[in-house]
Amino acid sequence: MAKKLIEIKNIVKTFDKQVVLKGISLDINENEFVTLLGPSGCGKTTLLRIIAGFLEPTEGHVIMDGEDIAAIPAYKRDVNTVFQHYALFPHLDVYDNIAFGLHIKKEPKDIIDQKVSRMISLVGLEGFEHKDVNLMSGGQQQRVAIARALVNEPKVLLLDESLSALDKNLRKEMQVELKEIQQEVGITFIFVTHDQEEALTMSDKIVVMRDGMIEQVGTPMEIYNEPVNEYCARFIGDSNIIDGVMKKDRLVSFDDADYECTDYGFGENEPVDIMIRPEDIDIVPRNKGLLNGEVKSSLFKGVHYEIIAETSSGTSKTVMMHVTSEHDVVNEEAHEKISASSFTMDMEDVENLSDTEVIARANAQAWNDEDEFVSIPDVEYDVKPQVGMYDCKFSTARGTSISIKISVVKPHAVEDAENEESIQAFDFYRTVDEIKESVALDTDLIRWADAYAWSTEDNSRVEIWDVKYDFDDQNIKEGVYPITFSTQGRELKIETTDQHEAGERVGLMWNPEDIHVMKKMG
Repeated sequence: MAKKLIEIKNIVKTFDKQVVLKGISLDINENEFVTLLGPSGCGKTTLLRIIAGFLEPTEGHVIMDGEDIAAIPAYKRDVNTVFQHYALFPHLDVYDNIAFGLHIKKEPKDIIDQKVSRMISLVGLEGFEHKDVNLMSGGQQQRVAIARALVNEPKVLLLDESLSALDKNLRKEMQVELKEIQQEVGITFIFVTHDQEEALTMSDKIVVMRDGMIEQVGTPMEIYNEPVNEYCARFIGDSNIIDGVMKKDRLVSFDDADYECTDYGFGENEPVDIMIRPEDIDIVPRNKGLLNGEVKSSLFKGVHYEIIAETSSGTSKTVMMHVTSEHDVVNEEAHEKISASSFTMDMEDVENLSDTEVIARANAQAWNDEDEFVSIPDVEYDVKPQVGMYDCKFSTARGTSISIKISVVKPHAVEDAENEESIQAFDFYRTVDEIKESVALDTDLIRWADAYAWSTEDNSRVEIWDVKYDFDDQNIKEGVYPITFSTQGRELKIETTDQHEAGERVGLMWNPEDIHVMKKMG
């Protein structure tokens, strides 16, 4: 059984009344490679600095080999640190950088030579003993920093994002080398990173942190295959997270269908989160899998294709776009033109209506013979929060004006109980030229129709994902055109070595053990 080397007990750390660590407790064993993993601001570096002795905890204890070291200064701890930017001594060569700590301890010269030579061999820097560290690559400098820390034979080596300054290929090489070095010297490494690949590659134990707390502790395999919640599932690897209901042990439901799984111990009909990893979903012929879908995109990633397949539609609403011919008003005496379009609006929005918003909704514009824009200072309207049609007039300072209609309607949203979403949009009017001149038509259609969607669960805004229409914007003529706005449907990410094209209708298959059921966060 592994022996505990460090016990972190209820560590709390505050800075200016802000609680950065919220009662952290963690055991670290001898000869273990432990990674503190989490996003910026989660508290992982603060915890590392407390272990190193650079910070004192506000509350709690750090126990090493049975001794509370929370109040022992850093230089007296049997711990060394490799910093993100290495902090090498620029005036010393490789040998003297590595030997620095041994000189401070007044070790005999022959002992220093033996220990430094062993470290240089360990990190693969033979022949570089007297090289200027300023002329070395980032990877070589990191090896020097690691050798300088290890030569003092600490019980624990702390590494603070020490691979982040390296390029991608070198970082991958150093991940392997660091693990090999740790295994050869046989001491405990505590490594801080926000990079999931580094954590999975090197660690014996991963500590996933969020907002000053530990979310999960486990081996890389446990963290990847059995995340405790949505946060851990999303932070470690790609994942499909689906809202579901645990009908009973080993039976989970989502999108009105039941699926066998291997999880148990949840309450009957308990709301849960379901995780399926992209590599665990197989694409099969349509109607031959557990559900059908349509390929929305396919990206070649080198060794596999990343497929996005839509398995259920989002929430949608269709409105009518009334396209009219050019109706600029020309004021020859003032050498000006003005244009604007009638529009429809929600009765509930009338109370907060302003001149600026009316101009924007009507796309009102005025310009002179030189095609220079002219301001529209006068906007006349008397719109009431009642269903009806109201006059609106726009005028320039020189009297060029145009009148439109503002149609006020009761809000009518399409609600989708299954997706817990609502979507709303309004019929609108635009000219042929406005359609042809649009440089981002989908975005303009959303704006012109005042289309928006929201979650019925918490009223948060939901993105309009798709805009469907059946006309050629460069050859459009007067008429009435249906426009359908939709939110994103259920989409699953799939990794496969087989090529599939966008628009292909497929079946999707997985095994019961590929479904991982998690408790809802919070």
